[in-house]
Amino acid sequence: MDATSGHELLTFMDVFSGYNQIRMAPENEEKTAFITDRGLYCYRIMPFGLKNAGATYQRLVNKIFKEQIGRNMEVYMDDILVKSRASTDHLANLKKTFDALRKHKMKLNPTKCAFGVTSKKFLRFMVSRCGIKANPEKIRAIRKMTDPKTIKEVQRLTGKVASLNRFVSRSAE
Repeated sequence: MDATSGHELLTFMDVFSGYNQIRMAPENEEKTAFITDRGLYCYRIMPFGLKNAGATYQRLVNKIFKEQIGRNMEVYMDDILVKSRASTDHLANLKKTFDALRKHKMKLNPTKCAFGVTSKKFLRFMVSRCGIKANPEKIRAIRKMTDPKTIKEVQRLTGKVASLNRFVSRSAE
């Protein structure tokens, strides 16, 4: 997240049903078999609930974008952030990203994409040229909370405060 500061233009993209775009290895398809009243079936693409599906998907996107990650891109699961220090480089960076997506037949969810912006929410934080900021929605939720009266409510409050602790000095106190 900290690697996003100082970039003039940002593009946020969301891979559409990421897990469901990964083909199962043919020799592993039978391991996903399930029975219905209409017969025996198996998955040809990776199902969402499969053990290690998340790790497998992350390894895939790391491999696809290995030349760009850390340089002009950050990727976490199905969230992609293309970043450019100069606006003149942004189209070239996007072209590399789209070429990689096209090569691996990965599709994006256009309703969750924002191209050439200066700031946007990414992984629950507000990312901008100035760096990372606390998400105003999270701050608003804490401010609107009533005083905790039960142990469960105190636990909820500490969880919400913990998500913002990098922005609040002495938050543990």
